[in-house]
Amino acid sequence: MTADDSLGNVLVLGGVGVIGRHFVQYILDKKLADDVRVVDKMLPQTAFLSAEHKLMFEKVDFKQSNLINPDAIASCFDRDDGREFDCVFNFAGEPKYSQSPEVYEKRIYMLSVNCAKEAVKRNVKAFIEMSSCEVYGENEKPSDEMAKIKPWTAMAKYKYKVEEALRAMPGLNLVVLRSAFVYGPGTYLGLTPRLIMGRIYKYLNEEMKLLWSGDLKMNTVHIDDVVKACWYTARWYIKNKKYQVEPKEAITFNLVDKQDTDQEFVNGFLRDIYNIQTGYYNTLICTFAKMNLSSITDDINEKHLAPWAKLLEKSKIVASPLSPYLDEEFLQNHSLHADGTKIESIGFTYSYPYITRENVIRIIDDFKAQGLWPQDD
Repeated sequence: MTADDSLGNVLVLGGVGVIGRHFVQYILDKKLADDVRVVDKMLPQTAFLSAEHKLMFEKVDFKQSNLINPDAIASCFDRDDGREFDCVFNFAGEPKYSQSPEVYEKRIYMLSVNCAKEAVKRNVKAFIEMSSCEVYGENEKPSDEMAKIKPWTAMAKYKYKVEEALRAMPGLNLVVLRSAFVYGPGTYLGLTPRLIMGRIYKYLNEEMKLLWSGDLKMNTVHIDDVVKACWYTARWYIKNKKYQVEPKEAITFNLVDKQDTDQEFVNGFLRDIYNIQTGYYNTLICTFAKMNLSSITDDINEKHLAPWAKLLEKSKIVASPLSPYLDEEFLQNHSLHADGTKIESIGFTYSYPYITRENVIRIIDDFKAQGLWPQDD
């Protein structure tokens, strides 16, 4: 990397979260910023950080703040030297599925809009907003950035509402990144829930059966590629001044690897890693599940939660952020099938275009190293 690759002074909102902490580590390791401030309502000491990430927070300016409050937002942008932040990366917001509309309105929509307004006041050169490929409807082909919008989770509805508001905001230098399911070390979603389930069925010595079918798409992207794309698109945006010659609607990129991941592909890893059998419920049961998804979700969680608790207890793990609990939204018969090639047209390359066994095992090993994953029998 050269001095030309630096983003200058960087403000990372929601920087203690999973994507935020990996992004901060990336720009520190590669010396891609002159100064870094991280803002989050969560303290790093309570966030189940890896040893590497714990050390990282000793090297940045951390500010604890609840970004729902506009006055708190303004103070997060203030610097003692009187200079402004060149780039703002927004990873903040409610991360949980199946929350109430009021929660998402306040913790996703209002938070992002107020942060963006402050960025406009400060003449921020690039504002990177993290969104989701869950905004797309069902399409026969992988959804590109111009595909039909039909959010299928409540969280995605509010993320898209944010996108619309930010694109309409005069003076905001905006890049929107829509990610597929993010996997990799330290990730709680993505492939991790399936890995937890596989570990439970190994413990139960039972076949793991899933709803729907093996070809249900659950496209993925490695967390290292997500954070790399955050830096890359911010640098590209500023360097090429694309906001001066293109409509802002064009500055949106999907982040999706080339694996075209589906349920059966993931099940192959589970069979290999845990030596378990996997399968799918028949059409009759799946039809019943469509009409009674809430009840089915309760039954699934009841089956998984107790064995997981026993596994943690057996390994003397008192607290872990990992859970087999599945939200009803997450169990819908809806594919996440998107096209991540547009970002390659501006020179970006995926470091992890395909999922490997080694990278899946690394997720488990990373949690084991932190004392958060049950030890092998």
